[in-house]
Amino acid sequence: MTSVTTSTPTTRKVLRGRPYSLGEFAGKYRLEETEAKRLYEKFGPSATELDLLMAAKRRMPAH
Repeated sequence: MTSVTTSTPTTRKVLRGRPYSLGEFAGKYRLEETEAKRLYEKFGPSATELDLLMAAKRRMPAH
């Protein structure tokens, strides 16, 4: 009997710009906690990446 081991390759994204904290990101774009967490986990903490994402969604930052 043979056993098969699969492993998920570890990939790291390069952080572009400074990192946001989850609270800072949610507050800047007036997002509910669950939505902010989903986007933060999917796209990472990069302020540059998250700002570009929100611009594409036509969400302007709160002043």
